[in-house]
Amino acid sequence: MRLAPPHRDFSVLIPARMASSRLPNKPLADIAGLPMVVRVAQRAMLSTAAQVVVAADDERIVAACAAHGVQALLTRQDHLSGSDRLAEACQLLGLSHEAVVVNVQGDEPLIEPALIDQVAQLLIDRPEASMSTAAHAISQLADFCNPNVVKVVTDARQMALYFSRAPIPWWRDGQSAPPSSDQGNTPFTELPSPPPLRHVGIYAYRAGFLAQFPLLPPAPIEQLESLEQLRALWHGHRIAVHTTEQAPGPGIDTPEDLQRVRTLLGA
Repeated sequence: MRLAPPHRDFSVLIPARMASSRLPNKPLADIAGLPMVVRVAQRAMLSTAAQVVVAADDERIVAACAAHGVQALLTRQDHLSGSDRLAEACQLLGLSHEAVVVNVQGDEPLIEPALIDQVAQLLIDRPEASMSTAAHAISQLADFCNPNVVKVVTDARQMALYFSRAPIPWWRDGQSAPPSSDQGNTPFTELPSPPPLRHVGIYAYRAGFLAQFPLLPPAPIEQLESLEQLRALWHGHRIAVHTTEQAPGPGIDTPEDLQRVRTLLGA
């Protein structure tokens, strides 16, 4: 008989809030008979996390989780970001400052459990890092040039140097032609080699850093790029990056995204 792998010493926290301008009541959106946030939690439970907890801003989310055997906490409604919500959840759970917490977004019902384990293990293995995250190689030029696709550049030890909506690293010698309407705002006609990296929005933190993070002043580069992780880099914290070969499944931000995932799951 094959034994299940032992639980690692980390927790998964899933921030979930009802307010969404593009998809109202998003956490409770039905996907093949289950609320989306429950599907996310069930995927996370397939990782080796010691516990999976939803950090909700509404009693309806807590009730939906309870109905399906998912642990959930009610947090304040006035949090400005998911990391603020998770910081409160860490306090409510009584986690130690050294406890490792993985932030799995509540709109990622196709998250790979193995990716959760890998991001958690990376932070455990890299004590010099305050956070860890993930990336994968970009295979389409359109994604490289798309400002909605966040890119990351790493150093030789797989620590993040910078995150940007711009096409980075900029391929100086790859500009074989002036920009055209077909190419958008870039003169590139192909991807650089090695391929650039797309950032995947999953994070691991130590609970002590997560408590400190919302107290750090917002960074100018964070506000320019609208990327919260740049605050950590601005204030001198290191972010370790796990590069995965498999691109993550689609997240859900719009009704069209929801229908796409329903189709993928045969709903």
